[in-house]
Amino acid sequence: MKPASVGDYRGLARRRLPKFLFEYMDGGSYDEVTLRRNIEDLRKIELRQRVLVDVSQIDLSTTLFGQALSMPLGLGPIGLAGMNARRGEVQAARAAEAAGVPFCLSTVSACSLAEVAAKVQTPVWLQLYMIRDRGFMQDMLAQAKAAGCKRLLFTVDMPVPGTRYRDYRSGLAGASGFAGDLRRVLQGALRPAWAWDVGVMGRPHGLGNVAPVLGDNTGLEDFFAWMRNNFDPRVTWKDLDWVRERWEGEIILKGVLDAEDARLAVKAGLDGLVVSNHGGRQLDGAPSAAAALPEIAKAVASKLTVLADGGVRSGLDVVRMLALGADGVLLGRAWAYALAGRGEAGVAHTLALIAAEMKVAMALCGVTRIDQIGPAILRRNDKK
Repeated sequence: MKPASVGDYRGLARRRLPKFLFEYMDGGSYDEVTLRRNIEDLRKIELRQRVLVDVSQIDLSTTLFGQALSMPLGLGPIGLAGMNARRGEVQAARAAEAAGVPFCLSTVSACSLAEVAAKVQTPVWLQLYMIRDRGFMQDMLAQAKAAGCKRLLFTVDMPVPGTRYRDYRSGLAGASGFAGDLRRVLQGALRPAWAWDVGVMGRPHGLGNVAPVLGDNTGLEDFFAWMRNNFDPRVTWKDLDWVRERWEGEIILKGVLDAEDARLAVKAGLDGLVVSNHGGRQLDGAPSAAAALPEIAKAVASKLTVLADGGVRSGLDVVRMLALGADGVLLGRAWAYALAGRGEAGVAHTLALIAAEMKVAMALCGVTRIDQIGPAILRRNDKK
């Protein structure tokens, strides 16, 4: 039976992926309080139902950073998403391009930037961390320029990594050497469809953008060790100058949860920001993106473009985020579940589902264009 919702795709992903991969994608840090808040806080937001309004023509189109989009939505960066399906990031990028929305490639993708960029006509966005290995960063920025990328999502909410208990329980973390490899192999063997699609037909296996540094045959254990050792807790606002000197495109700051940081982003001359708590994978106990968004949107007062992610599982959630002040929304786990469940077709279907859900939500709220979505479509107690 074809999935009818993002929740259905999550169940399909759980059944198809080895446990260590599903838990990595699905889990959050520590007790996952913020992970749950992202979803729950969005669902609590009440929309105003209006009647007797001509809603026969609903237009989802918009423009973000000068790029015309079919809807105010993009596929946000997901680490190792390419392990969810055969050459997974390539499949997702193709689905995004066909739907008329942007795809953002993670620094820690399974497929390299060069591979993904070669398979689509529309330039992808690139997500990048500020890490200790500045030579690696400089090389990635040069690759992005060569690939025609114009937008950099500079992720700043990970000076140190949050602890994710699920990764230890599943064997992805804390299970080193032969014993860890064997545990993951056995989990893969219990998912024969995945083992054939990704394990066999998905070759060559590598670590995408990191492979030139670590080598093509590096395992997950070495990969995560490299990442942990390269996160840089010394990074400050001044380091943005280093990036700007080497990047001619737009810079979007990802990981903002505080209005004061949003105002500093305006002062720094950035082009946009993403209200995000890293999908609940960093500071457990931090506010949800939905809770932080209205104050941040008010603080920047249209001085830069505001995107948001975290907990979005439907077109209704997209409308809620827009009503709270976002100019656009980035999908995270929603597209990763779909990719794991049905590959490119699943991502395309999920984007179509969200578009259809947005149209229904807008019609029942009495609005027909994206620029009509704002606090006025929220119930009074949800207006900020």
